[in-house]
Amino acid sequence: MDRTLKLALVSLLFNMVYSAYHIIFGIATQSWWLFTVGIHYAILSIVRFGVLRHKGQKCFLVRFTGIMLIILSVSLVGTVILAFVKDRGTIFPLIAMLAIATYTFTKITLATIKWVKARKSTSAKTLTLRNISFANAFVSIFSLQRSMLVSFEGMSEMEIRIMNVATGSAVCIIVFLLGLNLIYSQRNKPQKYS
Repeated sequence: MDRTLKLALVSLLFNMVYSAYHIIFGIATQSWWLFTVGIHYAILSIVRFGVLRHKGQKCFLVRFTGIMLIILSVSLVGTVILAFVKDRGTIFPLIAMLAIATYTFTKITLATIKWVKARKSTSAKTLTLRNISFANAFVSIFSLQRSMLVSFEGMSEMEIRIMNVATGSAVCIIVFLLGLNLIYSQRNKPQKYS
């Protein structure tokens, strides 16, 4: 098993735990935001697991992952609307916020490292895992921002809502583009994937 696959499996494990935490905490606190983010992480984890276990045609793998990222970006629009209309975010104590921030920045760092290493790669698994990692990291940034804005004082209710919509919209667009990137690369160079 190569190093990329080992890192992806470890990341998959952490994402499943993180997803379960959001789903359970969302149900316990009746927070639609936490519940939907947990479902989002679960779907990304399932797609990542599919990429790791897939042994068939690589073109299908890339197209499927691209389509899933596009679907997830569209579903994120609903959570952005929810963030503006109803759910401000969950207030966490300082230690929990530091743990969430550490986890989020670790995900961003690892995703960036994967992106740099995979820039010239033509491996279907490497490309799909790279885009999934970035989609996951950007959703984590949005989730972290929402919690930070309500956990620390300094912004009004309307400023928090505007910031959440701006960041959430940017994340939706980025995840959509990551999906399009996979579909476009698969369409143009299917014969090079391994």
